[in-house]
Amino acid sequence: MQRRLFAGAALAAGLGATGVFGQTMPRSAVRIVVGFPPGGGTDVLARLLGQKLGATWGIPVFVDNRAGAAGIIAAEQVARAEPDGATLLMAHINSHGIAPGLQPGLPYSAERDFTPIALVGATPQMLICASDQPVRTLDGLVALCRSQPGKIVFGSAGNGSAQHLALELFKARAGIDVLHVPYKGSTPLVTDMLGGHVQYSFEGMTTAAQYLGGGKMTAIAQTRLRRSRSFPAVPTLAESGFDGFEASIWFGLVGPARMPPALVARMNKDVNTVLAMPDVIARLDQFGAEDGGGSAQRFGDFMHAEREKWARIIKTAQITVDR
Repeated sequence: MQRRLFAGAALAAGLGATGVFGQTMPRSAVRIVVGFPPGGGTDVLARLLGQKLGATWGIPVFVDNRAGAAGIIAAEQVARAEPDGATLLMAHINSHGIAPGLQPGLPYSAERDFTPIALVGATPQMLICASDQPVRTLDGLVALCRSQPGKIVFGSAGNGSAQHLALELFKARAGIDVLHVPYKGSTPLVTDMLGGHVQYSFEGMTTAAQYLGGGKMTAIAQTRLRRSRSFPAVPTLAESGFDGFEASIWFGLVGPARMPPALVARMNKDVNTVLAMPDVIARLDQFGAEDGGGSAQRFGDFMHAEREKWARIIKTAQITVDR
């Protein structure tokens, strides 16, 4: 399993790092800030990670939900924290991949104000439609959009959301024009899709799975390079003529800038150990979260590449958000 391979590699690297095991951890508690309300996928996985890390470190590790502005409020708070390891952030594609290209006036620099620790996981988005839609194949959908430019209705969870940007990437790669209708979140979007007001959308796998399992929705394609183990029968866009198409929703652990390297190495090693635990793997699989772990450098490089990719899409599609 790839996750275990990453974990093993990071462990080997950690063993050679000076002072990894002797690095002083925060004495009282560690706070993992989450930029979304309790109960969502990011929150649930942060709590699972915190529970396991708390047992490893022998100190309380608790989740602090600071919801608002698609994770920006939480990110700003952690950017201003002391770099002693006591305050961490479950970074998300919104705050660390999309927002830097979407909102030039961010109160933090995703590049300079954080220390990458470890990627926790990446989940696919699903290109979905209500099961009574007459066109439910990728080739058929592209042909339909080309035959009716600007008329086929795609919804998203909001202007500038990960779902919206997946749509813009799809439009650019397929050479199609559609009508984009942004909603304030996934719940009203799915309601209107089931009601026939919206024909298609990209949606995070965690949200889409509950409708796909009940037969109300059909998955046309998924957006990671490889098929999710949770949906092995759904083809990826990358294997369906859109080579290299990748639009995942991801999250990982970061801290404030200037954390001591030995402390980062210790935390990275321990996160990798947690991600290799069978019960954690099973929980991550429920969310479709794969490919977590590896070095802090790997996560930093990944976030940098994501920022560059989405900034290009935002600029080309001229996406703006209300401020």
